[in-house]
Amino acid sequence: MRQPVSTPVFENPSRDCPLCPRLNAFIAENRAAHPDWWNAPVPSFGPLDAPILILGLAPGLQGANRTGRPFTGDWAGDLLYKVLVEEGLAEGVYDRRPDDGLRLTGCRIANAVRCVPPQNKPIGQEMNACRPFLVDEIAAMTNLKTVFTLGRIAHEAILRVLGQRPAGYKFAHEAVHRVEDKTSREIFVVNSYHCSRYNTNTGRLTEDMFRQAVRAAIKAAGSA
Repeated sequence: MRQPVSTPVFENPSRDCPLCPRLNAFIAENRAAHPDWWNAPVPSFGPLDAPILILGLAPGLQGANRTGRPFTGDWAGDLLYKVLVEEGLAEGVYDRRPDDGLRLTGCRIANAVRCVPPQNKPIGQEMNACRPFLVDEIAAMTNLKTVFTLGRIAHEAILRVLGQRPAGYKFAHEAVHRVEDKTSREIFVVNSYHCSRYNTNTGRLTEDMFRQAVRAAIKAAGSA
């Protein structure tokens, strides 16, 4: 008799994950300065059975590191969650706090690095140390069709998780890449410039550009 295939189990990093000394030290500084902040690895947000994973780089210092929910409490979240609600991937009202009642219905949000880095810039060693969490998360998302990457580094991070060389899939805003993971599962990787205040203030990314990229991710998930 054929045995049923078990679904991989995913667990977020522990609150005192010891893998990255530099990030541990930075979090310790912030725990001392802001004891009421989250100041720990930020868990992913949204259902594991979602067809779309939105992947950022790392928590923002005064955003997710403060609130404990990805993209919550800063400008990037203002734009991201507004568009997700408008495009039917979330329900409720986003209010910059984790208890605002907002619910993701058609997507999940994670970061390639789960802890806040100094100057918002994780180093290669930290990317490598955190990669196994993303590997396990992707494996546990059995309905996953599309990964929507916010920025080039997140794009490269997911390609490495899927066992592909980033050089073979050039990052470009609204680009759609058809990628196979290590089990030959086909996943679309859709790119967007990061929805940061810097990118929107400089005109690199407009709200309409971001909305079109989200729609490209939804379309790719529907065609997979």
